[in-house]
Amino acid sequence: MTRASFEERAAALLNGGEVSAEMVRAYAARVRTLVESKLDELVPAETVNPDSIHAAIRWSLFAPAKRFRPVLLFAVGETFGADEDDLVRTACAFEMIHTYSLVHDDLPAMDDDDLRRGRPTCHVKFGEATAILAGDALQALAFQTIAEDDALDAGLRVRLVADLARAAGTPEGMVAGQAHDLGAEARTGIGGEELELIHRRKTGALICAAARAGARVAGASEAELEAVGRYATDLGLLFQITDDLLDVTASAEDLGKTPGKDARSQKATYPALYGLEAARERARQMYERACAALDSVERPTALLRAVARLILERRA
Repeated sequence: MTRASFEERAAALLNGGEVSAEMVRAYAARVRTLVESKLDELVPAETVNPDSIHAAIRWSLFAPAKRFRPVLLFAVGETFGADEDDLVRTACAFEMIHTYSLVHDDLPAMDDDDLRRGRPTCHVKFGEATAILAGDALQALAFQTIAEDDALDAGLRVRLVADLARAAGTPEGMVAGQAHDLGAEARTGIGGEELELIHRRKTGALICAAARAGARVAGASEAELEAVGRYATDLGLLFQITDDLLDVTASAEDLGKTPGKDARSQKATYPALYGLEAARERARQMYERACAALDSVERPTALLRAVARLILERRA
């Protein structure tokens, strides 16, 4: 699809037109291109000293990826009228934080995995010490990327940095969720409420923050931010449930990571707790709740609803 033809169709989907899965995929592909081009500018080349750290960062960051958090940030931001130039650096920052979390999650002391995004994990390729430092560097660079974004006013940059830090850390963010997830391994008596708490932090917090960041950059009202937050909170849980399902049903080639790892690690997951069919029904409920959260938003939300549908129906 040419840029001109995409722009015509994007205008339709952002202004209330019917949105197909193919249109969402084309939209996501364009966002990935924008974000990856900007990431290439922001991240030092492999030849820059210390070259081992920069090579490890680029190995992990530029592996084939969905870039879901940047895509969601763009979809929300453009729905509320933001320009792509105002969104792109913040979107890159979210992808940096997400990638750093994957590098650290894969370490032997954490989930101990050797395949990520279809290639050997960072510590397998470069060693544990380099992988830890690469993750640390990505985390720092994420906040620098927003702080130095001259397209945004200083007050907005401070709010975005604070929101991203809160979503990435503790006590309600991604690090808290990862700690809780590790603590739940092989432990009996994990119930639905605890499982949801783990995933709303480990996966959902960053997804919710990405959606709210897009709305915040666009100048959305507090009521709109609250609605977007409810939408993205349920979208984050939907994403994790489908991820749990794919770990059981998909191949390594489809996933780009090792399937069946959750069961072998005795992790708390929706299929393990409820079974496949009940987990699928829970995913559908989250999809419906996410869409319902948008009912109060007086903007064309067809794209955001279509993104949720794509997550519900994803196969990789």
